Amino acid sequence: MSDSTLGQPVQKRNIRLQMLSEFWHYFSQNKGAVAGLVVIVLLVLMAVFAPLLAPHNPDQQYRDMFLTPPFWQEGGTLTFPLGTDAVGRDMLSRLIYGSRYSLVIGLVVVSVALLLGITLGLLAGFFRGWVDVAIMRVMDVILAFPPLLLALVLVAVLGPGLFNAMIAIALVLQPHFARLTRAAVMAEARREYVVSARVAGARNLRLMFKTILPNCLAPLIVQATLSFSNAILEAAALGFLGMGAQPPTPEWGTMLAEAREFILRAWWVVTFPGLAILITVLAINLVGDGLRDALDPKLKRS
Repeated sequence: MSDSTLGQPVQKRNIRLQMLSEFWHYFSQNKGAVAGLVVIVLLVLMAVFAPLLAPHNPDQQYRDMFLTPPFWQEGGTLTFPLGTDAVGRDMLSRLIYGSRYSLVIGLVVVSVALLLGITLGLLAGFFRGWVDVAIMRVMDVILAFPPLLLALVLVAVLGPGLFNAMIAIALVLQPHFARLTRAAVMAEARREYVVSARVAGARNLRLMFKTILPNCLAPLIVQATLSFSNAILEAAALGFLGMGAQPPTPEWGTMLAEAREFILRAWWVVTFPGLAILITVLAINLVGDGLRDALDPKLKRS
C-alpha cells in the first residue's frame, strides 16, 4: 500500500479539523451565540441530571405548604427555594423536570418537520413540473393559516395530549423546511457536479440524497435551530390553552395554565415558568444567529 493511500485518512481528518476550527472562529465572534450555547448546555445537563438536582418529587404534594412564597420573601423557606404551587408542589423541582419536556418537544418536532420538509422539498425541487406545483400549493395552504390556530385545530382533531401536540406543531412547521429545501435544490441542480454525476449514470435517489442534499444543509441547520425555539413556544401555548401536556405533567406551558387564577396573589407560580421559557427560547435564537453567521459564507466576517 502506497504512502499516498495511507495518508488519505489523515488528510481527511486534518480537513475536518480545519473546517471545525474555522466554524468555531466565526461562531465565537458572536458573543451572544456563545452565551446562548452555554445556557443550552446547562439546560441539557439539568434535564439529564434532573433526578439528582431536583430537591423533591415534581408531583409530590405538601398539603400544609400551599402557595408558599420563595425563600427570600416573608413566609418562605429554603426547603422550597422557589416556593410551591396551588397544590403544594415544589416549583424548583417542577421547573427542573420541565426542561426535559422542552428538549424532547424541540427534538421531536424539529426531527419530524425536518424529515417531512426535506423529503417534500427534494421532490419538488428535483422533479419540478406537476410534482412541484402540487407540493408547493399544499405548503401555501398550510402557511396561509396562523400557526397556533392551525396547531390548535389539529390537536382538537387528534385529541389533547403532548404527543398529538408535537405532531401538530411539526406539521405546521414543516412547510418552512420544504420551501427552503426546494429553493436550495433548484439552485444546486444546475451546477456542474450534479450534471457530471447525472452523466456518469447516477440514479435519481443518489443524486437527491447523496449529491445535492449535503450541499443544502447549512441553511437547513439554521432553520432547524430557530424552529426548535418556535416548537417550544407553540407547545407552551397549547399547554396554556389546555390542549398540550395534561396535568400533572411538569411542562412549563401547562404550569402557566394551572397558575392563571393565582397571578395576582402568587406571582411566582407564573413568573418562574415564564422566565424558563423566555431564557430557553432566547438562548436557542442566539445560537441560531451564531450558526447563520458561521455557516453562511455571505455573512462571514473578514
